Amino acid sequence: RPRPRSRLQKPRIRTLTSPDAVTTNVPVTGSGGGHVRLRLDIAYDGTDFAGWAAQDGHRTVAGVLDEALSTVFRTPVRVFGAGRTDSGVHASGQVAHLDVPADALGHAHPRRPREGEPEFLPLVRRLGRFLPADVRVRDIGRAPAGFDARFSALRRHYAYRISLAPYGVEPHLARFVTAWPRALDVDAMAAASRDLLGLHDFAAFCRHRPGATTIRDLQRLDWSREGDLVTARVSADAFCWSMVRSLVGALLAVGEGRREPGWCATLLGAAARSSDFAAAPARGLTLIGVDYPPDDQLAERIAVTRDLRAL
Repeated sequence: RPRPRSRLQKPRIRTLTSPDAVTTNVPVTGSGGGHVRLRLDIAYDGTDFAGWAAQDGHRTVAGVLDEALSTVFRTPVRVFGAGRTDSGVHASGQVAHLDVPADALGHAHPRRPREGEPEFLPLVRRLGRFLPADVRVRDIGRAPAGFDARFSALRRHYAYRISLAPYGVEPHLARFVTAWPRALDVDAMAAASRDLLGLHDFAAFCRHRPGATTIRDLQRLDWSREGDLVTARVSADAFCWSMVRSLVGALLAVGEGRREPGWCATLLGAAARSSDFAAAPARGLTLIGVDYPPDDQLAERIAVTRDLRAL
């Protein structure tokens, strides 16, 4: 007789696609297939991950989650995140969704939730035992109709943290804060940041991705200082590849006095990534939140997000 598979054995991941989604590998949902969409709220230390998106031969956040969730549900599943963070970038407020066959939900519950307890609290606790220490699923719930973690999002929020302390970064923060060895004029950085707000083509601040637009609505970019800790808060409807780190890197050149505050605005509308500055290190960047519209506007938001952007 065939040997039973150990629950710790990695399941084979099979991507389910609809006829019109073969290029995006989006699982079949809403097609009468008996799937339930779940929303996950996630935090992770990105130091030892090669980014969010699953990649063969690399340890990624989505890859680790896919494996753990597929084991728990006893069927291949795949998570889709609101923000595809780069290698070394962290998250305290990542949001994702996955589609689970309705008949597999029972496999995830070692016991029924107690009266008054959230439906998926037992699953949250169980995943805490399956997942490595550097990624946590903080909450799970049934997603409202029309919810898509990526395409339903209104905006994403990031924080970038820098230490100006002469000794570097406190040990317990060393994986999440970038040490900066030179003085910074935070007021000059704030002035330069204001010129970047609004709907622009941020090609100068994005790594090239074939077929992807670089037009974004930058809604917040401000700076604060508390002692030796300098923090940038950055919000936009979406971010292109390496955009936040590139914005911070350009503004650090202003803060050091190597560029005038008005220089950043001159980069807007460039046709390609600028070589006049370096992106800030990944370790200081954290995805801290994602905003969504009311439930009855989720489907409408997806249509807006998928529409081709123009200035």
